[in-house]
Amino acid sequence: MIPRHLARTPRLHSFYPSGHLRQYRNLSFSTSSPTPPNDNGLNTKLPPPPLDFDEPDLNLSSCIHLPPNFGTNQHMHVDDALKDRLRSLLWQFRAPVRYAFAYGSGVFPQGSNFGSSSVAGGNKPMIDLIFGVTYTQHWHSLNLAQHGDHYSFLGKMGSAVISHVQDDFGAGVYFNPYVDVGGTLIKYGVVNLATLIHDLRTWDTLYLAGRLQKPVKILRDDPQVRLVNQHNLLSAIRTALLLLPAKFTEHDLYTTIAGISYTGDPRMKLYSENPHKVNNIVRNQLPHFRRLYSPLVEQLPNVQFLSQGVTWNDLAEHIMLEQDMDPQRRANIIHRLPKSFREKVYFQYQRKFAIPALDFEKMVGRSADEERMLKREGGEFERRIAMDSDNVGKVVGGVIKTTIGWPSTIQSLKGVVTAGPLRSWRYLKEKIGKWSAARKTVVLGQK
Repeated sequence: MIPRHLARTPRLHSFYPSGHLRQYRNLSFSTSSPTPPNDNGLNTKLPPPPLDFDEPDLNLSSCIHLPPNFGTNQHMHVDDALKDRLRSLLWQFRAPVRYAFAYGSGVFPQGSNFGSSSVAGGNKPMIDLIFGVTYTQHWHSLNLAQHGDHYSFLGKMGSAVISHVQDDFGAGVYFNPYVDVGGTLIKYGVVNLATLIHDLRTWDTLYLAGRLQKPVKILRDDPQVRLVNQHNLLSAIRTALLLLPAKFTEHDLYTTIAGISYTGDPRMKLYSENPHKVNNIVRNQLPHFRRLYSPLVEQLPNVQFLSQGVTWNDLAEHIMLEQDMDPQRRANIIHRLPKSFREKVYFQYQRKFAIPALDFEKMVGRSADEERMLKREGGEFERRIAMDSDNVGKVVGGVIKTTIGWPSTIQSLKGVVTAGPLRSWRYLKEKIGKWSAARKTVVLGQK
């Protein structure tokens, strides 16, 4: 039987495939481990690795496929020429890529100067790509043999050093920027699939989870990532609800969600990022945000659209939403936040309420069986947090900053090593140029 909150029919998306959200406990994944590379350096079989999900109502220990329409909201529409060009970029890499997506101003417009959707040559923005791989060192070993010129001086130290720098510092991503592939300038990041899944599930760093909270063009899909990312998107909505008042616009919702990953990012404070970036992203990608989030909003029982008969061309400012501010409803939201992130919120309120350690452990240290009995509903401690209505948004915002700040800082510093000094300086100059141009636009607009 499908839960009531998943059975509601979406109003904004009558075209959207019915039944795209299924009862998760019917899903399962194979528990077999990935087969390592054979002596020829090739992966002979790469089934999905097992997931250690902490959600009590999920059973992912024994399934292989998702329902056909599950997570189709994550797939954005782009024109065929751009889609073919993006996919052709993947074909230039012989090392196996399990999951891949393209993002950024080279794929989706972020300002009036974006121009056409062509991505080849010219002064078009650099294409940003993320590759999810199974074996980090093995992947870099193969890629060094094919594309050794993509790497900085670290490439001469071998794949073991590269994988160490990737996996053990920052957010677990290794970027190669300003790479010419078939006439297209790209920046591609490599991440271990387990690292990607962990961040989507727990919000440990919010580096990759935050990136996937905004529209991306998925080029190669993976059922595990699709499933966990759906929870990531739901968590983004729930977090935004804690930051928003009882009534708000659709624009408020999407800018709050899009701003999560930039909160605490050092680039936003060091004059190296467009200060209007979040508004530009939402304003120019409104249909994509609607496709990504409105089907999920329609499934949640504590928030609803107040406008009826909304079309894709309606302005976001004209569409109002309302959320239920009942303490128990908001306590449920808090309890369903990603584990690592939720624990940080709990710790802040332990200090705020001066709760002794033993009492605090009894309140939040529930076993998996106890979680099932509670049906993932917020308890006394979560209700107490929810009733702190004047401060809960500030506390959650502060946790977002601390979660993102350190990994993003280390990731930025790591970029100097992984990209090399010259390419890092080129990247920084371009970012400062965008910041300066945005500031001039504001000044001219005020005169």
